[in-house]
Amino acid sequence: MRHGDKIKNLGRTASHRKALLSNLASQLIEHKRIVTTLAKAKSLRVYVEPLLTRGKEDTMHNRRVVFSYLQDKESIKELFGVIGDKIANRPGGYTRIIKLPRRMGDAADMAMIELVDFNEIYKKDSNEGAAKKTRRSRRSGTATTAAPKKEAAAETTAPVIEEAPAVPQVNETPATEGTEETNA
Repeated sequence: MRHGDKIKNLGRTASHRKALLSNLASQLIEHKRIVTTLAKAKSLRVYVEPLLTRGKEDTMHNRRVVFSYLQDKESIKELFGVIGDKIANRPGGYTRIIKLPRRMGDAADMAMIELVDFNEIYKKDSNEGAAKKTRRSRRSGTATTAAPKKEAAAETTAPVIEEAPAVPQVNETPATEGTEETNA
């Protein structure tokens, strides 16, 4: 039985697991997004989030602590430079795990782990959601937003109707030229 055994061993010895997570963390910091198995992604999240928290404050002590985990100077520069500035205001939850289809060779559960602040697709949606209050019922939200959309649709259809008669006038010009040719 595994009562109280919280560490995920990933089928590796302690030294192999430490090297694996160190390499995965370095790659995540450098590339902002990596694809790996779901079990490794979940273990990596636990491993890398405290390092990202240390990356928010650029001190010599924090650099040395993070370097003891990563052993990669380029990752340290990236973490305390670009990433540290971008996640400075975030209180936690720096990574996101997105499940992917199973791997073809061995049907392993695959996942993509990424840094939240570096995904532009989701970031745009979260900015729009920040303007709205999140705790609203659906009825009140759709009733208030449906009326302006109908007005906007009515405004956009009015200019289209005005432009529509201009198109037949252009078509009449070649028709008069054709009648002149038949008369001649």
